[in-house]
Amino acid sequence: MPVSYENAADLADALRRAAAAHGRHEQEIGHADPDWPDWYAQYMAQERGQPARSRDDDHGGQGA
Repeated sequence: MPVSYENAADLADALRRAAAAHGRHEQEIGHADPDWPDWYAQYMAQERGQPARSRDDDHGGQGA
């Protein structure tokens, strides 16, 4: 299922929410996450209602 955003402001807001959630995720795992682009993409897709991939388990869930 494609993931889309209404406009640049909507996308920027989604990125800010992902950044906040990812910050909590990194605190939980205790180190920087080098796979943050994959984590952000998964978080943002799930937020739009796209089903989770199995790889999400490798990242400790979306951490939201």
